[in-house]
Formats: sequence, C-alpha cells, structure tokens
Amino acid sequence: MAALVWRRWAVFGMAMLVCACEQGGPAASAAAVGEPAPPHPGKITYERYCFSCHAAGTAGAPLLGAKEDWAPRIARGVDELLRTTIEGIPPAMPPRGLCMRCDDATLREAVEYMVEASK
Repeated sequence: MAALVWRRWAVFGMAMLVCACEQGGPAASAAAVGEPAPPHPGKITYERYCFSCHAAGTAGAPLLGAKEDWAPRIARGVDELLRTTIEGIPPAMPPRGLCMRCDDATLREAVEYMVEASK
C-alpha cells in the first residue's frame, strides 16, 4: 500500500515538473502565484552609483525613464553606452561612473537596466 502511495506522489511530482517546464519554469510559476519577479541585476548598481546623477539630471545626465533623452543614446547601442560609461564623458560623467570596484559586466548590467527602464 505504501509503495502505491509513493508511486502516485512520484507521478504527480513528475507531472508538475513537466508542466512547469512547458510554462516557462519556476519563474513563470511564481508569477502565476503572484510573487514579484526578481529585480533586474543592474538595479542595485544603478541605485548605489548611477542614481545620484541619473535621478536628478546632474550635469546633463539623462533621467532614468526619460524616453526622449535616452532615445539617441539607445540608438547607439549598449556596447557604445558601456564604452562611454567605462571611459567617462568629460567634463560631466566620471570614468566608470565613480564605481571603481565595478567590473565591466556589472557596469553592463547597470547600463542595460537604465536602457530597459528608458525605452
């Protein structure tokens, strides 16, 4: 009898796994239940380093979410935006946005976050 119960639970578990994979995996299941999606990986870097200029427009920095300000920058592509982030834009934007501890991948995530939020 116990073996039959365990077999039924195993079949049920496999069915749930197949169903979750077909529907987009655990993230899709979480969204269906009402759980919030995980934050964009670049959001934390933005909030720690980029926010100080891009939330206030300091020295002409495009505001996060300002589509008109970002459109010409987005048109140049993420690679170009990353390059100017790394090198800086004299005299306004310092190299690496003053995040000297951020590696290039972390800066790319922050750039991608700002681009996605500003489309």
